[in-house]
Amino acid sequence: MKNILESLNLNSINAGSWSGDISLQSADATLIESINPSTREVIASVKNTTTEEYEKIITSAQEAFLEWRTIPAPVRGDAIRRVGAALREHKDALGSLVSLEMGKIKAEGDGEVQEMIDMADLAVGQSRMLYGMTTHSERPMHRMYEQWHPLGLVGIISAFNFPVAVWSWNAFIATICGNVSVWKPSPKAPLCAIAVQKICNQALKDQGLPSIFHLINDESNILSQKLVDDRRIDLLSFTGSSEVGKNVGQKVASRMGKYLLELGGNNAIIVDESANFDITIPGIVFGSVGTAGQRCTTTRRVFVHTSRMDELKEKLVRAYKQIPIGDPLDTKTLMGPLIDEKSLQSVEAAVEKIVAAGGEILCGGKRVGDKGNFIEPIIAVAENEWDIVQEETFGPLLYLIPCSSLDDAIAKQNNVRQGLSSAIFTNNLQNAEKF
Repeated sequence: MKNILESLNLNSINAGSWSGDISLQSADATLIESINPSTREVIASVKNTTTEEYEKIITSAQEAFLEWRTIPAPVRGDAIRRVGAALREHKDALGSLVSLEMGKIKAEGDGEVQEMIDMADLAVGQSRMLYGMTTHSERPMHRMYEQWHPLGLVGIISAFNFPVAVWSWNAFIATICGNVSVWKPSPKAPLCAIAVQKICNQALKDQGLPSIFHLINDESNILSQKLVDDRRIDLLSFTGSSEVGKNVGQKVASRMGKYLLELGGNNAIIVDESANFDITIPGIVFGSVGTAGQRCTTTRRVFVHTSRMDELKEKLVRAYKQIPIGDPLDTKTLMGPLIDEKSLQSVEAAVEKIVAAGGEILCGGKRVGDKGNFIEPIIAVAENEWDIVQEETFGPLLYLIPCSSLDDAIAKQNNVRQGLSSAIFTNNLQNAEKF
């Protein structure tokens, strides 16, 4: 652990407030303890941002925007190219930190950093494609054209489950468009955010460019609400639960601001009569168990034709019981811990509701080990209309739901409020096209 922190220039106590590459460290700031979900031990601490620091950071971001907006878009794109190169250099260490602090396995931690690198590559190309339309005017000797201009400050509130990638999706595109970002990460993964800010701002500084990435940290989420309500934030991007997201959207809209919401899901897979289980089983397992079920796109419901139900249950339970659970930094591990005790309790409460509704638990649900937030992934036979199935349980809980036909499966798949993603396993071309 010490080697990971040192390689990313992190200390036992870290400044949580950053105005570009300049840290603000109030003597009165309280500490956020970053907890390793695999051991429940403290990794390091981060200072909470004070209200005074928040104001300084927003003011600094506004000043940086006035300069950044004047820099040509292709030059801004080249800046992000260099940021991507810096992330490549730190991919292994940063991926390990993601695993250490959030709990996803090493391959997923590295993969998340790769998403940042890929987004940087996309943004570089996009920086030369900020096209505007030219059209004819109804007035003689006139023409009309449009040109896109920078918006201003982009506030980014990210969740614990993707502690680095989500920021990059927003910040890199905002950057090449001439905007400046202010990031408020989850208090459950503050170290990842600090490491990223240091890497990215240093890459800009090495080019003689202004440090445009700003950071605040707040365990109480009071500053998250302040960011949502702040009229100086021209666009607010929020990643989190649907319940909180609805409130965020209303708050930003009430001040005539712009917003992006990336919220929860209740994602489905349909397995029809012709499905090839050699690819179906691995697909379901990866979709449902990856990141310990803590993804907005986690597979939560499987609609299986009644003629294949028994076979699917048998093979899926066998696969689940072979999943290595443990230290996410161990390359043999396929499922790490949940983020905290509250998440464990949420999954356990969902299991109790399934049983109370008449469902059948096929496997899983027991805690693993005497430390850390580990639990066996769960498979349950359930019905789609049950209240617990209609909710999103953020953990490795998979429902098997029998269906009589493809039409029945599609109707049930769509009969939830959340949606987000779905898939079908079939060897029937007509069923694939109908889906």
